[in-house]
Amino acid sequence: MDEHLVALEKRMQQLQEALRQALTRHDTAQVNSLGEELTRTRHAWNVLCGITEVPDTAQPEVQPGVRPEPALAVVEPNQDVPVRDQVHQALALLTVPASPKLLSQVHQAFFSTPLNTARMTTLRRDEERSFRSAPYGRAYYICPALTSDLLSPARALLALSTWSLEQRLVGPLTQRVHFLTSALRLADAAEHLAGEAGMPQPVQQLLLHYSRNIHGDAPRGPLDLDALRRAAAAELEIHADDDADTRAEAAQRARQQLGDAQQIFGNILRNTARLHRTS
Repeated sequence: MDEHLVALEKRMQQLQEALRQALTRHDTAQVNSLGEELTRTRHAWNVLCGITEVPDTAQPEVQPGVRPEPALAVVEPNQDVPVRDQVHQALALLTVPASPKLLSQVHQAFFSTPLNTARMTTLRRDEERSFRSAPYGRAYYICPALTSDLLSPARALLALSTWSLEQRLVGPLTQRVHFLTSALRLADAAEHLAGEAGMPQPVQQLLLHYSRNIHGDAPRGPLDLDALRRAAAAELEIHADDDADTRAEAAQRARQQLGDAQQIFGNILRNTARLHRTS
């Protein structure tokens, strides 16, 4: 691939990560600046590839001239945000693959509007169709997580194509690791979101669910974010290395055996036999 294209793709990934951090800090000026640079970088990438610019509805949530959607700010309920962008917002906050139900809960809690899970049923198919008709024509795609054994789409788990293969793969321990990781992410996000009025009730309810699952019972007294983080981090340390090894091995197989589209959207079932791990 042309070195300039590779450099542009690396810069887009850097900008997307910087945007997530700026959104978490509520740094509106930085969000606007990074959003404009990301749009310019994406445009340069499209020009080099000879790709026609995609419609606004296919763009990420931050665009020049449009009020950005802060990752931790409350969004007006009547705001018409495309479901694709809403899924991106929730996934960018979680940083791990998630089910439509969890994505809807997170979006309801942190962005004050629930996701239409029925529309998510067709979203993944639409994204794959778009990629196959014009590969890499969008800055990101909503895609399925992939199973570590068959490298096929994991049922009801959505991810972002800009994540590494390792981040999008799911092994035997991964869902627990993802649960603990998202607990840490949401606890940090809730702390940034809480103001003088305290933590919004939907956010507190969501984190109480995490706390009960990690601690094994309902916490006594108000939600303790520090205790939640300590418990999640302690359990995560137990599983993280083994899970990372499983996903790294699966990612290596995927890169060797799958094409670009299959690495993003999964291997079709009739070819899975040859992808089993050799004994």
